[in-house]
Amino acid sequence: MTDAPPSEIDVLIVGAGIAGASLAAALAPWRSVMLAEAEEWPGYHATGRSAAFWHESYGGAGVQPLTLASQATLDNPPPGLSDRGFLSPRTALTIGRRSETAAVDAFTAEFAAKGVDVERMSGKAVASRIPGLRPEWSEAAYEAACRDIDVGRLHAAYLRAARRAGAMLVARAPLRNARRVAGGWDVRLGTGGVHATLIVNAAGAWADQVAIACGIAPVGIQPYRRTMVQLRLGVPVPADLPLVIHVGGDFYFKGESEGRIWLSPHDETPTAPHDATPEEMDVALAIERLQSVVDWPVAAVDRKWAGLRSFAPDRLPVFGPDRHEAAFVWCAGQGGFGIQTAPAIAGLLAAQLGAPPPDSAIVRVDPAAYSPARFV
Repeated sequence: MTDAPPSEIDVLIVGAGIAGASLAAALAPWRSVMLAEAEEWPGYHATGRSAAFWHESYGGAGVQPLTLASQATLDNPPPGLSDRGFLSPRTALTIGRRSETAAVDAFTAEFAAKGVDVERMSGKAVASRIPGLRPEWSEAAYEAACRDIDVGRLHAAYLRAARRAGAMLVARAPLRNARRVAGGWDVRLGTGGVHATLIVNAAGAWADQVAIACGIAPVGIQPYRRTMVQLRLGVPVPADLPLVIHVGGDFYFKGESEGRIWLSPHDETPTAPHDATPEEMDVALAIERLQSVVDWPVAAVDRKWAGLRSFAPDRLPVFGPDRHEAAFVWCAGQGGFGIQTAPAIAGLLAAQLGAPPPDSAIVRVDPAAYSPARFV
């Protein structure tokens, strides 16, 4: 159930996926907030199609500070968010062939220098963690701290916390256009309208389109299609299989239940924002890449789906006031790491918009590195 839109609001957050929901929960105790969601329910496009892991090195060295700063909230959330954590054990291996030894060495050194708990492995130590691994895949970097995230429960918890703090959610309310006026914005949402002091653009793949509809220059947020497959295997692969990621970015997979895995070819097909669906060629590519790594027979494709990952040109998140219009605020470009960085981004951005400073783990992150001001 959603609320009827008010005639006036302090902060209008466009998009109720994980970015918008987490920001609303952080900001609503301090400012009046409305979440405007274009779809029938929140989290339909990217949040609801996540691979659901917290992996400190995922997304690169520029994203790692946000991921690390988010860990405490995800592990031990404040009482107003949840009475139990959202993470469960997984572990991760970033693997390569013998010919990719240098790439695995470089990956290990880069993240060890940032304080990530990463251990270089090779040969039998790698094979012991991945049953059926083909011999040429002998090189790996091991991260014991990798976790699974209960994405659905986390997203729902943020929405509940926002609602308890007074935030309103309006679904089926795409932003049509907005006009800058004295004291804020006159915004047309769906078939209705609202006056807002600030607009926060948390529209994911649609972020640049929302900016243009508000008369704001886009920053170059590009959506990419990402394919996911759930496979049933002909061998009893354990459910606690590590998250296995290719150091060159050709695939990742992890155990889902006994004899089943989640698999992606790590595809990034540029596309316009839309309701993404998987292409059969990408599903076939995922299976082909998997079978080049392990000797597992595939019994069936149980499920297949696709989602949109959206990146700024430098592949770092974008959050903070627009470089030309301070009453228009960005919270976008979170790629495939928006879930694992949501607590940090929400805490840092909410503090810029009137909430108290976030906890000490988050406040150590410099938000200037992710500001829209870096785009000229």
